[in-house]
Amino acid sequence: MTTITNPADTGKSSPRTQKRRQGFLRGLLQNPKAVTGSAILLAFILLALLAPVLFPGDPSRITDMASLEPSLDHWLGTTAKGQDVMALTVYGARSSLLVGLTVGLASTFVGILVGLASAYFGKFVDEALSLVTNVFLLLPGLPLLVILAAFLPPGLGTVIVVLIITGWAGSARVLRSQALSIRSKDFVAASVVSGEGALRIMFREILPNMASIVMGTLLGCVIYGIGAQAGLEFLGLGDTSTVSWGNNLFWAGNEGALLTGSWWVFVPSGLCIALVAFSLALINYAVDEVTNPRLRKIKAAKPARTQRSAS
Repeated sequence: MTTITNPADTGKSSPRTQKRRQGFLRGLLQNPKAVTGSAILLAFILLALLAPVLFPGDPSRITDMASLEPSLDHWLGTTAKGQDVMALTVYGARSSLLVGLTVGLASTFVGILVGLASAYFGKFVDEALSLVTNVFLLLPGLPLLVILAAFLPPGLGTVIVVLIITGWAGSARVLRSQALSIRSKDFVAASVVSGEGALRIMFREILPNMASIVMGTLLGCVIYGIGAQAGLEFLGLGDTSTVSWGNNLFWAGNEGALLTGSWWVFVPSGLCIALVAFSLALINYAVDEVTNPRLRKIKAAKPARTQRSAS
C-alpha cells in the first residue's frame, strides 16, 4: 500500500514552495534595483569588516595634524583634533551597521511574535496586544528616545535596547493586519481542524505567506535603527567614546566644523547614512516589484506602451 506523505509533516518544503522561492531569488537577481542596492550595502559591510586592516590602530587618536583639507596623505582630511576622517568614517560603519541590523532583526522578531499571536488567537489576546501596540504607537517617538537614552547608562547596548523598545510597534501593526487576512484562509482552517499546534500553524502556515511584507518590514526597521542611532548620538545621548557615524556628526558640530566650513568632516558620515538608507530602500522596492503581481503587470506594460508609441 502506498502512503502519501505531506511535505509539511517531514519538515521538507513542497515542490510548489521551492519553485516559489527559486522564482523570488531569480526575480531579485534580475531586478536592477535589487542588484544596485545589494552592491552598495555589501560594499559598506566589506569596508566595515576590513576597517582594522585598512586603518590599523586607534582611529580616534588625537594628533597635531588638525583641520587638514583632503589630500593624498589624508583622503578625507582631518578633524580639529587631528583625527583622520577616512578612518573615522570606515570604523563608524562597524557600529552603525551593527546597531541597524540588530535593531532591525530584533524589532521585526518582536513584531512577528506580537502580530501573529494577536491575529491567530484573537479575542482577549488580540485586544490586550493591540492596546499595548497602540500605546507605543501613540507615544511621541523622539521624546521617548531622548528620555530613555538620558536615564539609562550610556553604551552601545543601551542604544540598541532603546531603539528596539521604540521601534517594534509599527512593524507589529503591519504584520498583524497581514496575518489577519491569512488567518481567514481555508488552508489555515484545515490545519486547525486537523489538530496542528498553534505555534506550528503560525510559523509554518501563516508566516511563510508573509515573507514579502516581513522582508519589507525588516528593511524599514534597519533604516530606522541606523537613522535613529545617528540622531541620538548627534544630540549627545549616545556613548561619545565609540566611533560611529552619529558620533562623527556630533563631534563635527561640537568642534565647529559647520562654522569653519570644514565640509570634509561632516559630509562623509552623513553621506554614508544616506547611501545605506538608499540601498535598503532600493532592495525594499525590488522586493515589492518581485512579489506584488500588480507592480509586475505595470512594469511589463511599460515596454509595450513604449513600443506602440515608437511605432
